[in-house]
Amino acid sequence: MPIRIPDDLPARKILEAEGVAVMDSSRAARQDIRPLQFGLLNLMPNKERTETQFARLVGASPLQIDFTLVRISDHKAKNTSEDYLNTFYSKWEEIRDRRFDGLIVTGAPIAHIPFEEVRYWPEMVEIMNWTQTNVHSTLFICWGVQAALYHFHGVLRKRRREKAVGIYRHQNMRPNSPYLRGFSDDFAIPVSRHNDIDRSTLPDDGSLEVLIDSNEVGICMLEDHKHRALYMLNHFEYDNRSLADEYARDIKAGLAPALPVNYFPDDDPTREPLNVWRSHSHLFFQNWINEIYQTTPYDMAKIGTPDGENEWL
Repeated sequence: MPIRIPDDLPARKILEAEGVAVMDSSRAARQDIRPLQFGLLNLMPNKERTETQFARLVGASPLQIDFTLVRISDHKAKNTSEDYLNTFYSKWEEIRDRRFDGLIVTGAPIAHIPFEEVRYWPEMVEIMNWTQTNVHSTLFICWGVQAALYHFHGVLRKRRREKAVGIYRHQNMRPNSPYLRGFSDDFAIPVSRHNDIDRSTLPDDGSLEVLIDSNEVGICMLEDHKHRALYMLNHFEYDNRSLADEYARDIKAGLAPALPVNYFPDDDPTREPLNVWRSHSHLFFQNWINEIYQTTPYDMAKIGTPDGENEWL
């Protein structure tokens, strides 16, 4: 939670430069409390596992958060029963008139398919445009990142010669970012992807800012001020066995996958992996939620309007 100190206290500038959460008196005076409204657009085949991973991180907040599970309207899931989806999920067309403080858009196992050939691409475009009028802050993950960067900025992806899979070291490029408050200079994040972001296609107007990078696997996270979005290409949400289960699945399918890097103790896949990223995962999500809490309008009707989004700038 933010600390409230006098507006003119000399320490204020130092704290803000270091990324410490400081709330000014004027903001504190007008701040009311209500449950935050978060949505999860779950595009992954294993809905239950993915929703658990994200709910675990969002649910660790001391704030009250109403968590709505959302699915693509015109898409039939192959790995989750329709009864389960009807019980726990809303189709996007059913919630498109609602507003959300935060929205998470997951990855999807379709990284090899051109965007325009994805069957639900037209609805994805509608949803991405909808976030600009109905969502205060959107967190895109993995394929969701690639889709949003392509749609909003024309940024391209490029296929890796070999899949990046394992636990890779990453670097904190913006220690004063509110989203990286308390982060180490160097830390581990799970990676599982075939594509990189093509740096040469990033806009040169400064509209996208790299927050987390990696000497080993490239860009990890960017901030998009204009679209009130964060783009997280890798997987803070993964649990201990996510990569182990992917590896076992690919072995069973006869794909001869490479052993995940820096994952199994002594590179022995019979040994239980250690989770060395959990603390930074929770820290990132708490930072994101805290920033939303401080900047989102109390009146939800103002979300997505120039009046309501002034605090973001």
